Formats: sequence, structure tokens, C-alpha cells
Amino acid sequence: VQLQASGGGLVQAGGSLRLSCAASGRTFSSYVMGWFRQAPGKEREFVAAIRWGGGNTYYADSVKDRFTISRDRAKNTVYLQMNSLKPEDTAVYYCALNEDGLSRAVLGYDYWGQGTQVTVSS
Repeated sequence: VQLQASGGGLVQAGGSLRLSCAASGRTFSSYVMGWFRQAPGKEREFVAAIRWGGGNTYYADSVKDRFTISRDRAKNTVYLQMNSLKPEDTAVYYCALNEDGLSRAVLGYDYWGQGTQVTVSS
């Protein structure tokens, strides 16, 4: 499985960005796609996840009501729409795939994309 993340960039506080993550290779009957982020000097943290089959979504409290995760099953792509961005959202954002089910833990995910930088200026 290969995951290709894109869409990062530099944006002012209050602005928006949309990240994309295209999955290719082996497919699974049911899995979860997640977004994580890692700021300099900090541990990688859960941001959001979506069940590929049912579309159920899950968010970290820090991004709830600002970020929206969605998927396009025909394109095998998951998106993260990020609105009302804050400087503390600055991080490298990673998409990941979990074969087994929902997890908010880094170790729960089996495949990772390369990361895309998001920088929010104040």
C-alpha cells in the first residue's frame, strides 16, 4: 500500500487548506484512514480518522468544528479540510491506514504517507 499526501503550504491564521491523501496498491475490505501531525520537538498526534466503509468520522478535540475529514471511494482518496487555522496547527501532517479498525494511536496504523508541511503564520 502506498499513501501519497499533498496539499500543504503556508497560510495566514484564520485561513484554510485542504490536504489530500491518495491510496494505491493492495486494498482491504474495511479499514480506517487517519491524519496525524507532528510539530517540531513534539510527538506525533492524532488529528482525525474516517472509516472507509461507513464514513464514520472521529476528531481530536483540538480540531473539532474546524477540520473535516472525508473520502472519495472512487478515487481512493481521503481529504482533510482545515478551516480557521491557528499557528498551533503548524506541523507536518501525515496520512495513515489502519487495517484493523479505529485507533487514535500512532502504533495502531500500518501504512504511512510521506508527510506534508502545513505552516500557519500569525
